[in-house]
Amino acid sequence: MKPSKLLSVVTAIAVALLVLTASVAAPILCRPFYYAHISFLHLDTVFSFPEEEIRRAFDEMMDFCIGLRSDFSCGLLPFSESGRDHFVDVKFLFQLDLLLLAVSLLVLLVLQLVRKYKKWTPAPLFSHGPGFWGAVGLMVVFVVVALLVASDFTRAFVVFHTLFFPGKSNWLFDWQTDPIILLLPEVFFRNCAILIFALILFWCAVLIVTDLLLQRRRKQRGEALS
Repeated sequence: MKPSKLLSVVTAIAVALLVLTASVAAPILCRPFYYAHISFLHLDTVFSFPEEEIRRAFDEMMDFCIGLRSDFSCGLLPFSESGRDHFVDVKFLFQLDLLLLAVSLLVLLVLQLVRKYKKWTPAPLFSHGPGFWGAVGLMVVFVVVALLVASDFTRAFVVFHTLFFPGKSNWLFDWQTDPIILLLPEVFFRNCAILIFALILFWCAVLIVTDLLLQRRRKQRGEALS
């Protein structure tokens, strides 16, 4: 097998992208995560809606955001043109994340085929594999981000929307024209952030520990042969 540093770098980037996009996709695709908040946050008391109607409103909104329906709807709740336009922007970001998730998986599959048929292997970088470095890089960035978010989530929430929706203010909903916002309280978004950070840290820890165990096994094998 021919060691390749380029293969290591590309693999590390693909691994980091996979962990990131998959973690972000978790609260997007896992509807029960939101459903659990309905009773926990007593959302059924906001409009005296039964839980089934709240689920319907959320499901229709999310179906639009991930591309399962072409028209925006949120159950029985009315919405403004400005509110709908914001969810069009959200749809772009959600679908971008899912696209990058698919791309990262495809890249890793192609790299695996390259290793198999071209007889290339990722060259260790400072004695560690690409999974280790992809995890370390991602973990460092998100630990810093998590600390900033934890210090003032409301400010971080505003900064996030300012960065990802530049020049727009339609994310500042008026509940009277877009009552769906009352079913999406700040604490739900905070818990989404916690879930994403927790998943990133978990998978990064798995990758780092796996690399260290493999490195230890290789060392023991080398000592046994000598």
